[in-house]
Amino acid sequence: MIDRDVIILGQQAWDTDIGSNCKNIAEEVAKHNRVLYVNSPLDRITKWKHKADQRVQKRIAVIEGKSEGLVHVSDNIWNLFPDCLVESINWIDNKLIFDFFNKRNNVKFAKSIQRAIKKLGFKDVILFNDSEMFKGYYLADLLKPELSIYYSRDFMLAVDYWKRHGERLEPKLMAKSNLCLANSFYLTDYCSQYNPYAYYVGQGCDLQIFKVNEHAQKPVELADIHTPVVGYVGALQSLRLDIALIRHLATERPDWTVVLVGPEDDDFKKSDLHGLKNIIFTGSKPIADLASYIQFFDVCINPQVVNQVTVGNYPRKIDEYLAMGKPIVATKTRAMELFKDHVYLAEGKADYITCIGRALREDNKELQQSRKDFAESHTWENSVKNIYSAIADYIAKNATL
Repeated sequence: MIDRDVIILGQQAWDTDIGSNCKNIAEEVAKHNRVLYVNSPLDRITKWKHKADQRVQKRIAVIEGKSEGLVHVSDNIWNLFPDCLVESINWIDNKLIFDFFNKRNNVKFAKSIQRAIKKLGFKDVILFNDSEMFKGYYLADLLKPELSIYYSRDFMLAVDYWKRHGERLEPKLMAKSNLCLANSFYLTDYCSQYNPYAYYVGQGCDLQIFKVNEHAQKPVELADIHTPVVGYVGALQSLRLDIALIRHLATERPDWTVVLVGPEDDDFKKSDLHGLKNIIFTGSKPIADLASYIQFFDVCINPQVVNQVTVGNYPRKIDEYLAMGKPIVATKTRAMELFKDHVYLAEGKADYITCIGRALREDNKELQQSRKDFAESHTWENSVKNIYSAIADYIAKNATL
């Protein structure tokens, strides 16, 4: 796709501190197209509660006309801070009242975007909506893009905020979008329930720091371990990880050492895992240091709890493990089917023990290289190529476009 004008509605703003699929996609699309990346508009409660935050102050200045809201970020990318304040309405239970105010919010938002479109001279735009099912619900109707795309990269309805009205509105928004894109098989299946043009487009990952360093020194926490190391890197949250499963691994195989690298939530802090001699908690580590821990794991694990939050999400940490050639055991889910040729997928506690044993026995240099090659195919360039292919397929099947 070349020389198109694309509006990307980012659920996460461009000035967010954390990584964002949508920003990565915008940067890749902008290599050959013009992109307007639109931040979600400021709502009244956020303005009131966080008015001292510099990012909120920037948005207030734009709304009051004291600052320019259209910012040229880099070649072919502009970022829009909407010059409108929208109402905070998700607390409203009544569907008709919510819909009335939601449409008012969308109208304000659309007018702000239209002013930017006019200033940039965008024509025949493609609208890419990053799961913004409320503030973006009416935008395709109001902006009248040549093509409207709904992008699903997390199961948002697992979160109470989105669930309240999203169970009703997200399926409708998927249905009225021209096509839906998803980064996991599970979410593709979900989208296809409401739109026949649902496409799996994969996930890009930045794996630059996840490389084997032949000169790396073993982290101090691992220095005195002389048993096989079964390791996990990431946030330790009971909403996502199975504490009972981790306990089972440690108690059933005292000849293994389980190393958990990352910050703990309250459930992990209070758990009896801290009383087990063959479980080591390292605490949070800088991102740049994570590869040095993974390098000295014998087997990497992703012991997920299977629930609405985890079942459909693309697990980026699996690519990080694979990029370093490590054998991996992970909980079997629909999203994990993508990795089935390179990861041991376990169902239940006993299966985890069996799979880890196999991973330790079967690991070899050929498998390590195969894992690295597979991880390296998961680039943003490849993901965006899949997006372009989905668009081309949709257009080919809808000759009127």
